[in-house]
Amino acid sequence: MPGHDRPIVVGVGEVLWDLLPEGKQLGGAPANFAYHAKGLGADGFAISCVGNDALGRELLEQLARAGIAPRYIAIDQRHPTGTVEIHLDADGKPYFAIHEEVAWDYLPPKTAFQEVIGVADAVCFGSLAQRGPVSRATISGLLASVPDGCLRVFDVNLRQRFYSRDVLLSGLLVADIVKLNDEELPVIARLLKLAGEDDDAWMAALVREYGLGLLVLTRGARGAVLLSPEGRSEHPGFPAKVADTVGAGDAFTAAVTMGVLGELSLDAINECANRVASYVCSRAGAMPELPGDFPAMFRQ
Repeated sequence: MPGHDRPIVVGVGEVLWDLLPEGKQLGGAPANFAYHAKGLGADGFAISCVGNDALGRELLEQLARAGIAPRYIAIDQRHPTGTVEIHLDADGKPYFAIHEEVAWDYLPPKTAFQEVIGVADAVCFGSLAQRGPVSRATISGLLASVPDGCLRVFDVNLRQRFYSRDVLLSGLLVADIVKLNDEELPVIARLLKLAGEDDDAWMAALVREYGLGLLVLTRGARGAVLLSPEGRSEHPGFPAKVADTVGAGDAFTAAVTMGVLGELSLDAINECANRVASYVCSRAGAMPELPGDFPAMFRQ
């Protein structure tokens, strides 16, 4: 993909069906990330795996309709396409039941994806997709082969029991940007024995001890805090009539990534990301179409 004018942004990991009360919807954090990055002005791609089944074929069709080329979605002959049962509480907050031994647990070797990884400007990877040894090894290989200057974005997503200290450590050690939420930070602080007793101290310890370029803490309706070695930004968030919060964190991660690629200030990145996430919360599902004027927010 030589001579591209738009940044090439890649989400690596799980792609699946979200089984919501009103029916199934395309989902998975890396696919959501790629979709929203595309909506904000990038060429967005997803690397994942589906089963050779009806759900997998339908998922590939839906990805294509959403504008995400499915050519980097492998097909596994032995394992089914991933699904997640999602239940929403009264505030639209999701609770997940993630099925195991599915296709995205078996990402094939990195050579299958080297074409897009070799030209990527940013690659987002998560902790959930590394719950099994096969995909963990593939993701590690992909991250080791990204080009110089490519942003490596670690999306911490602590779901059920599908995380470990080793996975968190390996992600922190290779990441330029780390995104997590206010429920995940205390868990990580305990697992990694971070110094301090509150969010600010733990965030400072993560940036300092792991050499992060940017740490992003989302706080739901209370906005977000961004911390880098050069400064700090806090935003209270934008009010929204919440349909559900599925995919809002992934949209936030995509917006932060586009802001960093666009060399925006921390405050500008924080405001843009909160605006995007608020909009996604106001629409049902993880992949609502973003307003056409949103990409302009990320250009200097």
